Amino acid sequence: MSITVHHLNKSRSLRIVWLLEELGLPYHLECYQRDPITNFAPPELKKIHPLGKAPLLEDDGVLLQESGAIVQYLCERYGEGRFLPAAGTDDALRHLQLMHLAEGSVMTPVLLRIYVARLGEAGKPLHPRINEQLIAHFDYLENELRPSGHFVGDDWSGADVMLSFPAELAALQPESARWPKLQNFIERIHARDAWKKAAQVTGEHLA
Repeated sequence: MSITVHHLNKSRSLRIVWLLEELGLPYHLECYQRDPITNFAPPELKKIHPLGKAPLLEDDGVLLQESGAIVQYLCERYGEGRFLPAAGTDDALRHLQLMHLAEGSVMTPVLLRIYVARLGEAGKPLHPRINEQLIAHFDYLENELRPSGHFVGDDWSGADVMLSFPAELAALQPESARWPKLQNFIERIHARDAWKKAAQVTGEHLA
């Protein structure tokens, strides 16, 4: 096993480092910094992958992109029964949907709010629809948290890892008081030793 994580500051890749710490896997961290003016990733990342995005994970010569694929891969290959529900169960189907929800749906209104805000007056006509969608998606996540405080079952899963980033962003929104369960979810993550180690080695902490 030879795992390398290509980590970009202020990106989704912190959750990959957190998962590696949870699984107790050795890894090498390659860190990249965004341009302070444009906020773009540095050109060095394009030498690893043409899109120049992070996270990227290398494992014994195999290069993986996309957070969801990386989380699924690590859980299946190294989880030893942790972080994934048993195949063929209702929880496995729920887990599959929530894993894809994180990037496939929830991040869209968040990113639109960020980018459209930069348009100033020109973007104002779009604000009501973006705000409605952002609140709807975070309300949905708030209601989908189980009494256990997890998104699937009663223990940590890949879905929790994937949804940690949107939950972090929910806590930064002006409407954050609407989502106390998401806030508690993040507080519990931040209390974990694996998260503390991931935040330390990457030098990052969103909230």
